[in-house]
Amino acid sequence: MRLARVGGALVLIAVLAATLPLVAAPYSPTQQDIRNLLRPPSAVHPLGTDELGRDTLTRVMVGAQASLEVGILAVGISLVVGCAIGLVAGYLRGPTDATLMRIMDGLLALPTLVLALAITAMLGPSLNNAMLAIGVTGVPVFARLVRGQVLSVREQDFVQAARSLGAGHLRMLMQHILPNVLSSIVVQASLAMPAAILAEAGLSFLGLGVQPPTPSWGAMLNTAKGYLQQDAWLALAPGVALFVTVLGFNFLGDALRDALDPRLASATVRQTSVTPRPNR
Repeated sequence: MRLARVGGALVLIAVLAATLPLVAAPYSPTQQDIRNLLRPPSAVHPLGTDELGRDTLTRVMVGAQASLEVGILAVGISLVVGCAIGLVAGYLRGPTDATLMRIMDGLLALPTLVLALAITAMLGPSLNNAMLAIGVTGVPVFARLVRGQVLSVREQDFVQAARSLGAGHLRMLMQHILPNVLSSIVVQASLAMPAAILAEAGLSFLGLGVQPPTPSWGAMLNTAKGYLQQDAWLALAPGVALFVTVLGFNFLGDALRDALDPRLASATVRQTSVTPRPNR
């Protein structure tokens, strides 16, 4: 529970940072001010200004919007497509299963960032294309996870009973199989969120994600690398924001896994119960 509280607090901070500029942003994230170029942190600009005089704090907060948007929508694409493929492959088995899984194996054989770079290079640099690319790279993980769960659940007695009573394929999948693999899907989605946020930052760092002047943590790190020796705060602000957000989602994912996986919880209880007490 402590892990969940810490992760929830960190994610809540990221969400508040993303929503606050929509209500009351202290500065414009794109307006340049040549009189305040590369100002150090101060009371007026708590995180300083960048090479064009833009407030770093405002840009970090607005950059959280792109990161969370990519995390939610890209994982949503991976989840929907991957779960559909996994359900069909695991339920039908045979040639359909073999064909779909070999395609997934081919996608898994390619490094995630390389595949995302290839897709964004073909479609063009933009936030939408980055979300699509990241979503495609996550499909095989969900597909193989769901397939493995379906292969186990479809042999359970309640599924065999429903089949013997004449339940159709769609009803079997939606009412009997999918609800019993949902916990694994939720855990995987929570763990895929930080990976998607990091992938978006990497694509933006390389110029294939969010395009200027829209703020993005990855693009801000790319700009800041040229000022590390004299103006290190330019890299520190987006770097810490990225670290805290990813850490928060990882903590939440671990907490969800512990809460939703009864086998892991029971193993922990057994291990605790058999731990010998120290001699006094």
